[in-house]
Amino acid sequence: MKMKAVMNWSGGKDSSLALFDVMRRGEVEVVSLLTTLNETHGRVSMHGVREALLDEQAAAIGLPLVKVKLSDEPTMAAYERGMNEAMMGLRAQGVGVSIFGDIFLEDLRAYREQKLRSAGFEGLFPLWKLDTKMLAGRFVEQGFKGVTSCVSDEAMGEAWVGREMDAGFFAELPEGVDACGEHGEFHSFVYDGPHMKKGVRIEIGEKVYREYHKPEGEGDDDSLCGGRDEEPSKMGFWYCDLIAV
Repeated sequence: MKMKAVMNWSGGKDSSLALFDVMRRGEVEVVSLLTTLNETHGRVSMHGVREALLDEQAAAIGLPLVKVKLSDEPTMAAYERGMNEAMMGLRAQGVGVSIFGDIFLEDLRAYREQKLRSAGFEGLFPLWKLDTKMLAGRFVEQGFKGVTSCVSDEAMGEAWVGREMDAGFFAELPEGVDACGEHGEFHSFVYDGPHMKKGVRIEIGEKVYREYHKPEGEGDDDSLCGGRDEEPSKMGFWYCDLIAV
C-alpha cells in the first residue's frame, strides 16, 4: 500500500517539476497540495499569485489545496506555527510523506527535515542535486508552460517579470542567476503542463515594485535572496499581477 503524501506547493516551476516526477514514479500517493498565502493580500507568499488563480490551478491538477494563511511579513515563529497546524491535520488523515521541490540548498533541506521529524513525516526531494540547467531544459522539453510572477530587482529587474519561461528565457538569463532561481532570483506560475488535466488561461496585468525586510532566522528559502548594498536589511522585488481569463 502506497504511503500518502502532500506536495509543498508554490504553483511555480520547481514544485511543478517535482510533482510531475513523483506522479510518474508512482511510489507514493499524492493526496493534496500545501501552500502558504499572504492573508492580507490573498496571494501566494513571495510569488504574489492571486489565491483564486491558485485555486483554479489546483482544480486543473485535480488535487485539494491546504492553505496556511500568514500576515504580510510573518515571523518565523508564526510561519512554523501555521505549518505545524497544517501538518498535524494532514497527519491525522494518514499523510506521512512531505514532498519539496528543493534542489541544492543544504541548510534549507536540513531545516525542513528537522521539522518533518518532529511532526512524524518523511521528506521526499525528487529534484535534489539535479543540475538546474538540465531541469530548466526539462521544463521546456516536457511541455510545461509558465511565466515569472516575481523577480529580484537586484538580480534581474523589471524587464524580467511577466516573461514567458520558454527556451529563450532560460538562454538569456543574466550572468550569476541560477537557471531555476534557486537563490530566490525569480518565482513563477505554471499555467499548463503534463501534471495538469487542463491548462489555466491567464493574462498579464500590472507590474509593481515592493520591498521587504529580510526574514529573521533560517528555514525560509526566500530569506536566502540577497538585498541591495545600500539597504542590506531589505530586499526589492518586481511583481506581475496574473489574472485568470
